[in-house]
Parts: sequence; C-alpha cells; structure tokens
Amino acid sequence: MASIRDLPAAVKPLLARFTSDAGARVPLVALWAHGSLALGDYQPGRSDLDLVALVGTELDDAQQAELRAVHERLIADVPLARSLHCTYVPRGDASDTARHHPTWAQGEWFERPVSPVSRRELTLGAVVLHGPPPVGLLPGVSDQELAEFIRGELEDYWLPVTGNAKAELWLQDIWVDLGMLTFARASVTLRDGQLITKGEALEELRSMGAPTAVVDDIRRRRYGADLPKNPSTSDDFRARRAEQARKFVRAGITTLLA
Repeated sequence: MASIRDLPAAVKPLLARFTSDAGARVPLVALWAHGSLALGDYQPGRSDLDLVALVGTELDDAQQAELRAVHERLIADVPLARSLHCTYVPRGDASDTARHHPTWAQGEWFERPVSPVSRRELTLGAVVLHGPPPVGLLPGVSDQELAEFIRGELEDYWLPVTGNAKAELWLQDIWVDLGMLTFARASVTLRDGQLITKGEALEELRSMGAPTAVVDDIRRRRYGADLPKNPSTSDDFRARRAEQARKFVRAGITTLLA
C-alpha cells in the first residue's frame, strides 16, 4: 500500500491539511485515497481526489456541518480542493455495502454508498493517508458483484443518456470524456475482470475503432498531449464530436449488454 509520501508534490500539502482538519472534528480511524491517485494516473488540475474516510462513530448533524465547513474552507484557501471528494463511513456500518454515507463531492453534501468499483480500487491499492489499510475494514468485492454493478450502471444510467432525447448533453466536454472513458473501462472489466486507468482506456478506445478525433480531443484535455490542433471550440466540431461519441458509446453498450 502506498502512503502520502508517494503522492505527487502538488497534492501532499492539501491532503495533509485535510487529514488534520477532518481528524480534529470527527474520530478519524482511517483515510484512504483511491481512483487516479491510487492507480497512478493522477493529473493535477484535471483529476479528482477520491477519498474514503473511516470514522469511529455515526456522524450527527453537528459533525456533518463541521465537515462541510472543512471542505468549504479548503476550497476557499486552495482551489485544488474543489476536486477533493470524500465519503465518511462509520466503522460499525462498513460491512453494509448498500448503506448510503455522508459525502462531499462536486461542491455538495449528500449521501451515497461506497460503490463496488471504489471498494475494488481500495482493495487493490489504496493510498493510506491515515490509520490502517482498508483490507479487513471494508468488505471485499467478488468478480460477480463487480460485473453486476457495472452492467447495471451501463443499462440503467449510461444507455438512457445516449438516447436522442439526451443528445444535447454530449455537446459538453464532461459527457464526452465520461461517456467514452467509462464505456472503455467497463468493457475491460467485464471482459477481463481488471480495472484500468483513464489513460489505458484511451488506448482501449483506439483498439475498439473509436473516432480518432474524439479520442485525441479527450487525450489533449486530460494530458495536454502534443497532438495536431482541432477546432474543439467551434460549434461544428462540438456537434460532430457529440454525435460521434454518443453513437459510439450507445452502440458499444448495446453490444456489451447483449
């Protein structure tokens, strides 16, 4: 398991401060990073900082309000904190995989479970920011559970948003990126049982025959790759990109679920 010492220098002060500030307000048993930080694909200013905190007790309203204030102050002081997301799991409820837990993400406070994908990432290689590693503290994820979750996400969420009624969403960078990369990563997991990075997903998209201009556009914005320029801000390009990405993802998901 990696530790905070192994992380990019750009995020160490932020994560050290967050660990200290959160630990001063709730009984912090452990704090783990997963996602791109753990998979070695973190891109400062582009990637999210995905965290799971194990806390010693059920959080009451006052504690949740204090944690929300911690996140808001961090964002005010450190712009990079906008990408810091954390789910707070009470130690006694860690084995309840369906339980929704207090979460800060995308500038909002709400509740959600720790998904099978997140739990698999944590099991494979969490970055331990505080306390013990997650093995034995969070339930593991079987290949069947992981595959069922991914198929459900594709069928219930992603397939509907590739329909004609949602076509305008795909004019936005975020939908092109998430749709294409999620489909590629899901394809590999369902085929091989492996979790891959977003960088590896771009190579998978190429092998699938995805539109080259769309893949290059995603790579350029995520990695700043030195690729031939595309008129990515023009209405015509964005319209073509949206249609190509949406139809590619829809066809791919339909085949994958068949």
